[in-house]
Amino acid sequence: MPKIAEIEYTPNPNAVKFQLKEPVTVGFPKAFRDAEMAEHDELARALFAIGHVVSVFMQDKFITVTKDDGIGWTELLPKLAPPIRQAPSSAGSTQAAPPCDRPEVDESDPLIQQIRKVLAASILPALAADGGGLDIVGRHDKQVMIRYLGACGSCPSGLTGTLMAIEGILRKEVDPEIVVITV
Repeated sequence: MPKIAEIEYTPNPNAVKFQLKEPVTVGFPKAFRDAEMAEHDELARALFAIGHVVSVFMQDKFITVTKDDGIGWTELLPKLAPPIRQAPSSAGSTQAAPPCDRPEVDESDPLIQQIRKVLAASILPALAADGGGLDIVGRHDKQVMIRYLGACGSCPSGLTGTLMAIEGILRKEVDPEIVVITV
C-alpha cells in the first residue's frame, strides 16, 4: 500500500500532486480523463467515485488528481487519501503498467525519436515536478501535436507559457521550424 509522503499544490489551482513513498506504476504513466477510462483501474475508479474528480494521472511515485470547481480542496483532500493509501504498490514489480489511451505514433519516425529524446531530457522532468506530463499525439510535417496529462491538462499556463517554452526548446534542439499545438 503506497504511503503518501506529501501533498503538493501545482500551478494548476484545480490539481494536486500526491507524492508517494512507493510507486503506483512501473514504466508508462497512466492517464484517465474520465471515469469511463478508469473502469479497469481499481485506484482510478475509486478516486472518480468520490465525485468532483475530472482526471487522474499516475506516474512512478506520484498521483495527480484534478477536480472541478464544485468543491474546495479542504473538503476533497480527506476523501482522496484513503483510496490512495489502500491501493496496491507496484514496488518490486517488473511488469510495466499498460498505457491507458496512449496514442499511436510512428516510433520509427526520426523526427519523433529526436523529439522524444529532447522531451525526456529537459521537458518531461519539469512537467512531472508539477504533477503533469504530455503525450505526443501525432505529427504532420513540422507540426507536432501534444496532449497534456495530469496537472498540465487543464492548467491555464499549460496552454500559453508552457507550450511556448516546449516549442522554443524543440526549435532550438530539433528543428527551427517546429510548431507545437495541443489537442
